Amino acid sequence: MDETSFENIVNAHYEPLYRFALSLARSEADAGDLVQQTFYRWATKGAQLRDKSKVKAWLFTTLHREFLGHRRHEDKFPKVEIATDEGHELVAESPSPDQQLDGASVMTALQRLDETYRAPLALFYLEEHSYRDIAEILEIPIGTVMSRISRGKQILRQTILEKETS
Repeated sequence: MDETSFENIVNAHYEPLYRFALSLARSEADAGDLVQQTFYRWATKGAQLRDKSKVKAWLFTTLHREFLGHRRHEDKFPKVEIATDEGHELVAESPSPDQQLDGASVMTALQRLDETYRAPLALFYLEEHSYRDIAEILEIPIGTVMSRISRGKQILRQTILEKETS
């Protein structure tokens, strides 16, 4: 595969892959790593894809598999929180409430969902994949995709309502 084709694929699919990775990983750094690893896999194994019309599905499936592998690794080797000398944990700064948008609060609620529901919701609503594409990417039946999207929306609504009432 020549560099122009690879470059065109990266240019066409980088942003949607990154958004999907961010919805799964919940961290910009981890999302960037997942996308980079996905494109590395494409560079080394993409030529094996027989049907070039399925590049997008191949990339999303590969990214999802990378995420699952990364998650399994973290389950085996959990991260340890870094503490300051005084024994207080370091805290990331969050934007002030007046700078947050409604979309941001929805994305925050989405990030809190279990990955089982988060991945299908992100693929359907953020990346605009069909049920069939999502089933292929996540390697689950279409009926399961539909039920996870439905259940995920219910949980998301409850999470947002609970946040508004508190």
